[in-house]
This record gives sequence, structure tokens and C-alpha cells, in this order.
Amino acid sequence: MPQRNRIELLLLLAVAFLATAPLPVRAQREPVLKQIDVPHPYYFREMYLPQLTTGPSAVAWAPDSRSVVYSMAGSLWRQKVDSSVAEQLTSGSGYDYQPDCSSDGHWVVYATYARDAVELWSLNLDTKATRQLTAGGAVNVEPRFSPDGKRIAFVSTSFNGHFHIFVAQFSDGELRGVQRLTGENRSTLSRYYYSQFDHEISPAWSPDGKELLFVSNRGHIYGTGGFWRMKAEPGAETREIHYEETAWKARPDFSPDGKRIVYASYLGQQWHQLWVLPSEGGDAFPLSYGDFDSVAPRWSPDGKRIAFISNRGGNTSLWTQTIPGGAQNPLIPKEKHYLNPVGQLSVAVLDPAGHPTPARVFVVGEDGRAYAPDDAWMNADDNVVRSERPFEAHYFHTSGNAEMTLPAGQAEVEVMKGFEYSFERQKVTITAGHKSNVTIHLRPLDLPKEAGAQWVSGDVHVHMNYGGAYRNTPAHLVTQAAAENLQIVEDLVVNKEQRIPDIAYFSPKPDPASTATDLLLHGQEFHTSYWGHLGLLNLTRNFILPGYAGYPNTAAASLFPTNANVADMAHEQHALVGYVHPYDAVPDPAKDPALNHELPVDLALGKVDYIEVVGFAEHKSTATVWYRLLNCGFRLPTAAGTDAMANFASLRGPVGLNRVYAKVPAGPLNIGAWLDSIKHGRTFATNGPLLGFSLGGKQPGEEISLPAGENKLKFTAWLRSFVPVDHLQVICNGEVVRDLKLSGDRETADVEDTIPVSRSGWCLLRAWSDKAEHPVLDMYPYATTSPIYVTVAGSHPRPTEDAAYFIAWIDRMIDAAKSNQDWNTEAEKTAVLEMLSSARKVYAEK
Repeated sequence: MPQRNRIELLLLLAVAFLATAPLPVRAQREPVLKQIDVPHPYYFREMYLPQLTTGPSAVAWAPDSRSVVYSMAGSLWRQKVDSSVAEQLTSGSGYDYQPDCSSDGHWVVYATYARDAVELWSLNLDTKATRQLTAGGAVNVEPRFSPDGKRIAFVSTSFNGHFHIFVAQFSDGELRGVQRLTGENRSTLSRYYYSQFDHEISPAWSPDGKELLFVSNRGHIYGTGGFWRMKAEPGAETREIHYEETAWKARPDFSPDGKRIVYASYLGQQWHQLWVLPSEGGDAFPLSYGDFDSVAPRWSPDGKRIAFISNRGGNTSLWTQTIPGGAQNPLIPKEKHYLNPVGQLSVAVLDPAGHPTPARVFVVGEDGRAYAPDDAWMNADDNVVRSERPFEAHYFHTSGNAEMTLPAGQAEVEVMKGFEYSFERQKVTITAGHKSNVTIHLRPLDLPKEAGAQWVSGDVHVHMNYGGAYRNTPAHLVTQAAAENLQIVEDLVVNKEQRIPDIAYFSPKPDPASTATDLLLHGQEFHTSYWGHLGLLNLTRNFILPGYAGYPNTAAASLFPTNANVADMAHEQHALVGYVHPYDAVPDPAKDPALNHELPVDLALGKVDYIEVVGFAEHKSTATVWYRLLNCGFRLPTAAGTDAMANFASLRGPVGLNRVYAKVPAGPLNIGAWLDSIKHGRTFATNGPLLGFSLGGKQPGEEISLPAGENKLKFTAWLRSFVPVDHLQVICNGEVVRDLKLSGDRETADVEDTIPVSRSGWCLLRAWSDKAEHPVLDMYPYATTSPIYVTVAGSHPRPTEDAAYFIAWIDRMIDAAKSNQDWNTEAEKTAVLEMLSSARKVYAEK
């Protein structure tokens, strides 16, 4: 039949196959504050919404300019600027953030996160009584009193789940007459990291109380937008007074004289610092400097100082700066006066030899809130199983000993150290005024040993700094890895909009902070949202610039270079090239609105060294595409990468949440040997379960040659896991050929059996669960080995349906490339179309 008709028939068969393929597991994990209808929640949640940190996170001045109210560790505190004594103002079952003080000094308004919503509350400073101001389950943040104290402006998602500015009357601790000031506008601009609907955030009152200043991305593609002013009336005309790329943290504030605006900016640099510009617009200049963040500025009522939050020491801290003058001083709460009785908790984590050892620790107090030492970085999961816990899991890393303050009553301590030890849990009673001690003895899993070899774990996708609350360093990143029992960290340096936070650390050599047990490398993530993201490991010469392509309305709008071109440049530097966080759902060439992901093209052209089957994507969906590619005869090993933003307070898992184990010769850590094992598929990828698999005496990455006919091959499979697993399966050519029996607790298995093999292809071992399992902070536990390849009588696989699937995929890419208008030259377009056609031909010949 004609080639096109043949392809259409095969595509129908492929779609039918997809319809019968296993659907992604409903893992029962839900995004925190899922009522927000904005894409990429891991960005706005960390960079805009308040997060639990042990240090201060937001500050407001009292009207006398002599004291401040700030949020810290989920409560509000008051402290004089010339004192080291802090007074706790709020304590409850929720987390309190973002205070603002009324001009008469009697009231504080703030945001409280509880019961899967953020609502506004008021605090009467005279009586200490609190009252809820909003209800309805929306996310309400950034409350600001008007200068006369009679109105409150705030941001809410109560209208269609988008960020808009509202104003309400405030009287005697109550809110009345709530009105939405800003309208809903759907933009026609091509935005990727931001919603098609314009947002308005970070309101600030003009000193006369007539106008509001806010941040909006109206008319802009990148960043959270410029600064706008409007009368504080619904439907009032708006005017943009200043534009630069912002990323959620600008938070402008008027000077008391109304002539200037202070805000946080990373203009021309990698970190936020304080900047100032005229209140009607004009040229801005910096007020502070440093390779760290200074954010959330608030001008004192007397105009003499600016208070702000900084992460110059790593954790968040509160500072003031004189204006004019520039003297900066920290405000440190050395003595804390608590509202309720508290006690001390000391946690010791010991290795099997009885020595203190780094680990990850979860501590929850009597009030249901999370606690950590004052100097610890608190981290939060980005999803939650609401049926199991009121809040997402919070944790911190310890070097082995940790001391903290908790409310009196029952507390729970949980500890884990990577995947090779049991998960430990203890309850403890906290007695007011006393210290309680908990000692956790880590128990190693009983892992099979192999003579002359070792399995070395690594995370091939980490971002040391990516715009988060903390200031990370190589030395601190190594301590994070040690607490997670992770041996190799690939920090992929990448842009966050205009800036590249870790560009100064890029190097072809291991970072000097590396130790004998933990290696830190700085590679690159090539960041095109059109063709798909690439991991570039072990670049030996230079960072590839520009670090992205296909960015509309920029000089990098062209679709050239493609990922194939970038892979060639990386391979010239002897790097490994992999596709990262590939698929949240199985692509459908017949139905998907757009299909530009370049993986099948690049694999056909020999450009790809690995794929993150376990990564920041849907694991089983990614595996479905992977299996189809393997069925086409390609050899593609699995790796694993968390895409961990390691300086986030709210992050997608810790470093090493997703990790790859590579089999290497016994001996000291060697990055060359480890990368070579990844390239040759001597690996398994996991977010918890540990696997071992052999077939016909061969290991993952190796090949078995068999004679024609049906062959019975012996296989061995083992599993060890610190959480229960529901399924352990042998997969051959995309089909389950054996469901293996697990132990009663579903945490171990040791199996020897045979399977029939009569055609060329591949086999691997995978493990997975039907639902989430704490403390695996992922959709569900999942692990897979790389394939063992099988050749029967020298034949090649005949992947008729799978090849047709990818031909239809590439046809969609060709059509999109032909219609794209952003090419710099016709030669670029021609070269890319020829490349796509070459890849299509490879599949057509299968």
C-alpha cells in the first residue's frame, strides 16, 4: 500500500496499544494549595508564597519605627531593633506569615496556612486576641494596611484561582466589603512558566492612601512583570511606571515621603539586592550589594531605615539598613519569650558503629507543626496526602546531633539516611522547662554483595541555587548529599530567566568541596522548552551559551540550535548527554496540541547517552515511551535525577530523591568510572527500592546471544526497600512476563526462575507501588534496572507499531518546524528539517 496509508494504519494500531497500556497510578498525592491555577507551582510556591523557615521570612515596622513584627518558624514575633529579645505573638495549629501593622499600633494583619488554604487573620496587640478575616478556602496573601488603617489590600486566588488584588474595609478586627480591584485578562502572549492569565501581586499603598502600587505581567512574556500604579478603586485605570524582568520577589514598597520605591531586583546580576527608583518611574539604582539575596524590603515610617530578609549566611535572617548611610545590622533573637510552655529536644542519630552520622529528620510537635533547630534549613514537600497528615512533610538535615525547642506534649521523630537503611520512628514526651533525649540507631538493609564491584549512587539532576529562600554553597550541598547517603551530585548549572545563579561555579573538575565519600560536579542543563531539556554531564571545556533556544520575543527565539546540535557540541567536550524529566503523560501524536519533544529524533541519530526514567516526571508514562524506543532496537540506559532545587524551602524532594546506582569496580570514588557505567547501562534508577537482576548470567547493560527457537533463560531478581512495594516485575519487550512474589512486609524479595525467550529484544526488572509511601516524597515508589539486551539468531527487532508511532511523532515535529516563523535564516530551517527527515527515515526502515 502507499507509504502514507501504511503509516496511518500503523498509527491506529499504536493508539490502540496505548489505550490498553497501564495508566499512570493515582498516587493519592496532591499539590499543596492545588486551588491555585497557575503553571509550574514549584516556582511560585517557593518564590512567592510564604514558606516555613527557622529564620525570619517577612517583616513589618511598628508605627514608632523602633520595633518590628516578623514571621519566623511559622509564628509572628515582635522585637525592638536595639534589642536581642523576641516576643512570640501567635501560636496555633497553623503557620503564620507576612505580618503588617496598622498605623495606630493596635493591630497586625497576617496570613495563616492551615487546612489546605491560606486565610487572613487579625491580631489585637492590646488583648492578644486573634480573629479570622477571610474564609472560603482560597489563597490570600500579602495583606497591607492603608495608611489610615481603615482598609486592607491583599492578593487572593478567590476569583478563578488566579492572583488578583482585593481591597476591603477593616474595623475592630473584622473585614467587610471585599472588592476585587484588578480585572481578569487572558493574554495572547506565548508564556511557558507563567499563566496565560495576567496576574497582579505585591500591593503597596501610596502614603496618601489614594493609590496602590503592584507588580503585574500585563503585556510581558517573561518574569512576574513590571510595576504598576492605580487608584484604589475597582476598575480604575492602571499605568506601568517601570519594567524589568522580575521573579515573584520584587515586593516594592513606598518611602514615607512617597517619592521613592524600594524593591528587590537581580537586574544584571545573579542575586536579588535592594534597588530604588522614583515613584513615578525612572532609572533605578542599587542600595545594596553581595552574592546573596536581600529581599522583602520595608521602609520604616520615619524613613531612616529599611528592614529586609537576607540569606547571606545560608539560612534566612533579618537585617536593617540605614538610609542614607548604608550601615547594615542584623536583628538576632538571642532570647525568645514563648506564648506557651516549651521544652527542649535533643536528637542523636547514630550509625551501626555507634557514631553520629548525617541524616534527614522529621519532627512534629504536639500542635501538629514541624520543628527544627534554629540554624537548620527547614524543607517542605511540594505534595501531600491529606488523608494521612494535615500538612505536607517538613524535614531538616542533621550532622548527627540536633537540639530544638518544642511545645510541651507528645512529639514524633522520624529519621532516614538514603535508601540503604531502615526508616526509623520514635515518639517522645516533651516536658516544659526540661530537655528530652531521643537516640536513633540506624539499621542497614541486608543487601547482597558482589565481589570486586560496588554500586555507587548519584543524582544526575540537581540545581544548587535556583532562586530559593536559602543561599547554597558547594560545601553545604555536599552536607545535604551526605545526609541523604548520596555519593555523587551532578549540579546542572542553568538559567532562571535572565540569570544563571551558579555560573561562577561551572568547572570541568570536581568541586574542591568534594570529599572521599561525596563527589560534587558542576555540569549544565540546556534549557529549551521547545525541544525538551538536556542534561550535559562532564563538559571538559566550557559552558554552552546561549544556554537555551526557542525563547519567543528574544534573540534566542529561533529553534536553532536543536538539541541534536547541542549534543554534538557537548560530545565534542566528551560529555554525556541525557534527556531529563521527559513525560508527565504518554504523548499522543494524533491528539496532543503540540508535540516537539526531540528525544526520538536524537536517539535515532545517535545523540543520546541516557534518559531520566526516574525523574521529575510521571515514571510509568516515561517508561512507556522508553519501552517503545527500546523495541525499536535502540540501546538507551536509565539514569535518575531529582531536579532538586537545593536552596528551596519548599522543594520537589531533597537531593537524591531520585537517584541512579551505577556498578563500578571496587575502590575510591571515580567520576570517570561512574559515568562510563551510566553510558553502558550498568545501572538501576530508583526513588527508594533497591534492585538486582541478571538474565542468562548477564547483568544490565550487557547482551545475550541465543540460537533460533525458544530458549529458556534463568534469571535472578532481588529487592530490598525501606518502604512497602506492591509490584516486582520482569518486563521483556514492553510486556510483563513475570510478577514476582514479595515478602510479607513487601520490602524484600529473592527470586530465581526461568523465562522463555524466542525473539530479539530486551528485558529488565522494575518495582513500583500503587500509591505514595511516606517518606518517599514522590508520586509513588518506583525503580527500574537498565535493560539486558537479547539477540536471537543475529536478528534485529521488528517494531512495526512502535516505529509507526515515532514516525507520526516526527511528522508532527516537521509540520511545526515548517510553520515556525522565528528562524534567523532559511539555512537554519533547512538544516533542521533535513535533520528531522533523517531521523524519520531511520524509523521508516525499521
